[in-house]
Amino acid sequence: MIEALEFEFMRNALLAGLFASLICGIIGTFIVVNRLVFLTGGIAHATYGGIGIALFFGIPYILGTLGFALIAAMIMTAVLLKAKSRADTFIGVIWAVGMATGIILLDLTSGYNVNIMSYLFGSILAVSTSDIWWMAGLSIITITAAIFFYRDLLAISYDDEFARLRGVPVNLIYFLFICLIAVSIVMIVRVVGLILVIALFTIPPYIAEKYSNSLAMMMVMATLLAVLFNLSGLWLAYTYNLTSGATIILVAATGFFISMAIDFIFLNKTAS
Repeated sequence: MIEALEFEFMRNALLAGLFASLICGIIGTFIVVNRLVFLTGGIAHATYGGIGIALFFGIPYILGTLGFALIAAMIMTAVLLKAKSRADTFIGVIWAVGMATGIILLDLTSGYNVNIMSYLFGSILAVSTSDIWWMAGLSIITITAAIFFYRDLLAISYDDEFARLRGVPVNLIYFLFICLIAVSIVMIVRVVGLILVIALFTIPPYIAEKYSNSLAMMMVMATLLAVLFNLSGLWLAYTYNLTSGATIILVAATGFFISMAIDFIFLNKTAS
């Protein structure tokens, strides 16, 4: 693996994995603690509509996908805050409409030669230097937001009604962090793809939650686990010529099942 770092695309892949791990560790913690996994999946799949728009109108991928993802995220968040009991249905509708829009627009786009599979399953080895700069900027924004709003995040993550009584701007913070989720998805799609991105957001924080006694520790541990999964998956993909995104997620899934097995063994010993 060391000799592979002589190539620029491998160095870019390594940096992309590290930045993606940082983003997923922090944003993923917010997703898992607030039970927003389905909403995140809705945004991720609706983003396919943005890919279709970008290719159909010939605009840059970032502009089309990011714009569509942010609009979908704001609509879903508004419904979640106003009608929580019906939010899953509405999110499912936007999820389906986004995917369908993307497919139809791709059908109507004559002569496109973009490898759509790279958007669905990721292509970390194709990450460009400009993608790295975008991810670096998003990492800085994510860290800054997490530090600045940490106390508010802690309050709304465990008791949003009490947070409202204390004057915490719950709706504003929800909108802000769900918009960060949308932006993160657009960036990380390049690493693991639309279909697999939800796993990278949820598996490391889920494992970290069981071994953390604070929200900050959970973010740090989730980030470190994501780094481990990304680097291990990248190494296996390079060594055995496998699809990088799918390999990273299978490594993360292995970590998930190992943590479940440890919990099962520990509970049985405690019970006996």
